[in-house]
Amino acid sequence: MLLPILLCGMVQSLPAQSLLKRIDSLLTENYRKVNYDTAYLARPKSRWTLVARLNVSGASIKTEGVDRSPLALAQSPDGQQFKSRLDANNKTTLSLGVGYQGILLSLSVNPGQLAGKYRDYELNLNCYRRNFGFDIIYQDAKNFNGWYDQKGIGHVDVPDEMLQVKTLNLNAYYAFNNRRFSYPAAFSQSYIQRRSAGSFLLAASAMIQDATLGEGQEATIGKWEEQQLKTTNVGIGAGYGYNYVPKERWLLHFSLLPTLIAYSHSSFTIGGVDVDQRNHFPEFIATGRWAVVKLWDNKYAGLSMVYTYTTVGDKDDLAVDNVKWRLRAFFGLRI
Repeated sequence: MLLPILLCGMVQSLPAQSLLKRIDSLLTENYRKVNYDTAYLARPKSRWTLVARLNVSGASIKTEGVDRSPLALAQSPDGQQFKSRLDANNKTTLSLGVGYQGILLSLSVNPGQLAGKYRDYELNLNCYRRNFGFDIIYQDAKNFNGWYDQKGIGHVDVPDEMLQVKTLNLNAYYAFNNRRFSYPAAFSQSYIQRRSAGSFLLAASAMIQDATLGEGQEATIGKWEEQQLKTTNVGIGAGYGYNYVPKERWLLHFSLLPTLIAYSHSSFTIGGVDVDQRNHFPEFIATGRWAVVKLWDNKYAGLSMVYTYTTVGDKDDLAVDNVKWRLRAFFGLRI
């Protein structure tokens, strides 16, 4: 009876093995496909890569406007001007990843979160290909702190937990000169840039944000009234990226992708009262990236940064500036 059972198990495993071989064959075919200028770009010879990364990220929000809630209008017929600046505590994560033929899977750990010092949540999804790519960043944060200044209230320090923010950022690109210019060479190291090259870029950006300031905390600072902002912004534009190879096995990258906001929808309330909002020109989302990469025979190391700045609104009603950034140090071993 044992032999038929073993034979049955072997037969059942054959389709799975055949599928894995087929997937591996497709990955190899795609990885080795030469649809680029080999004088400018090359693929690493090794199939497998081990990667260690140290990531530091942060965010900030600045607002300026006029409070026209009943409480503010009772003190001034034109309302009360206000300003604020709030910064999130920087987040540090460590990650280890395994790459196979240009596809990387990694696991990240936040030491502060493990120690109970950091309760916020952040998800980063990155895809860098020669012709197109994107960054998707979702953040659910309550660790913003800073100050709020309003006529009639004065200058108030805003501690952690008073601002709750959920933000989704998306930025994407299409590289026209993708036969000679490679984003992956700078950010995923799945290509090697042999000679300097640049490219014009088509860009798209989006930001969706839901922020509440002072929820349930009116008694903390006297005349405080809860403020809530919900906004959706979508932008399109164009930019330029350049990979500079000063000498063999070095790469310096810089790119800028400004996008004008083509669609914007938002609502803002103070003390439950809607605040009118007007658009101003220009309203935009701009994403900048830079990187430095050093290559050895079977190793590489470097630094990279992604910085996104968004500005919307009018100071006579409400203007909001958002900043989101991520700095990364990395080391890779090709085997």
